[in-house]
Amino acid sequence: MTTKTAERCPARATAAHPRPAPPPAGAVRRRRLAEQARAYAFLLGGLVCFALFSWYPAIRAVVIAFQKYTPGNPPEWVGTANFTRVLHDPEFGAAWRNTLTFTLLALLIGFAVPFLLALVLNELRHAKAFFRIVVYLPVMIPPVVSALLWKWFYDPGAGLANEVLRAVHLPTSHWTNGADTALVSLVLVATWANMGGTVLIYLAALQSIPGELYEAAELDGANLLQRVRHVTVPQTRFVILMLMLLQIIATMQVFTEPFVITGGGPENATVTVLYLIYKYAFLYNDFGGACALSVMLLVLLGLFSALYLRLTRSGSGEEYA
Repeated sequence: MTTKTAERCPARATAAHPRPAPPPAGAVRRRRLAEQARAYAFLLGGLVCFALFSWYPAIRAVVIAFQKYTPGNPPEWVGTANFTRVLHDPEFGAAWRNTLTFTLLALLIGFAVPFLLALVLNELRHAKAFFRIVVYLPVMIPPVVSALLWKWFYDPGAGLANEVLRAVHLPTSHWTNGADTALVSLVLVATWANMGGTVLIYLAALQSIPGELYEAAELDGANLLQRVRHVTVPQTRFVILMLMLLQIIATMQVFTEPFVITGGGPENATVTVLYLIYKYAFLYNDFGGACALSVMLLVLLGLFSALYLRLTRSGSGEEYA
């Protein structure tokens, strides 16, 4: 049958070349299951690693928190005795006080400085890419290397910090060797090491603000501070809040700087909760106490994480406006 004949006689063409019957529902279901099985097979390696190195240690830590656990001996259930012992440890209060103080100082110093730097970078007209690299460079340095560099920088004798103060005829400081200055010194280290990513996030948020808003503010006679207060901050408040919550979660887990630079001293002035967990586990050989402290920190950080997830889910384009 020619094409013209088929066009004149559609019924005969259909009868000669019937449409294929749809596949059975069972075949479609089996094909979908096969596709899903292949997808999960590709994910299996990652899921196994995540389960072994993330979920299992977390669940195991919660279990050990209620046990008297010593390597080589069978565990013994002790209920809440580990929590009671940890709560009565004199270092417990100091660790939590130092951690909360560190977090507060990090918010006052390490939260304002990146925002101000982002404002400055946003106003630059030349060499923006160069200064972005300079600001982000500390993030690319390994944390331990960064801490060792700052340990030399803070050396009370021949450290660069005191040498600079002597050169400009200012009084020197004990820095990390002084109980009253050690924690602030560590906050400066953490701020320098971690602000690069925060600055770039702020810079991206600033560049997404419509220029018409600034033009309207300038026509109304607003100066620089007024433009920042009435245009920049309202337009970036959602990003500011998200980064604030993430910074609280991160700074409450500070460990590298106290461990490498000060060793928790002087006079327990820089002992943090995570450093105390390390001492319980690897110095006191008390894994039950270490896990009890970990569970306490887990609960507190879980509250902040839940708040963060709630805000990110409810956040939308209207949050920027």
